[in-house]
Amino acid sequence: MKVKCVLCDKIEAIEDQSFQAKRLRNRPIHTYMCKECSSRITEKTQKRIETGNFKLYQSKVEEDEW
Repeated sequence: MKVKCVLCDKIEAIEDQSFQAKRLRNRPIHTYMCKECSSRITEKTQKRIETGNFKLYQSKVEEDEW
């Protein structure tokens, strides 16, 4: 199966029977990102977390009294 990276538009081939290929076929909302782009984003995110200026906003979960 040929897939295209969302960020760099690089076209790669992945196995048709792999989990990632099945997920992309069955759920079109999922997108493919190549290993280079994924590792680059991971490294930059880690650097931002280490600076202390990174805030991760999570939705507040209200506890139900029942």
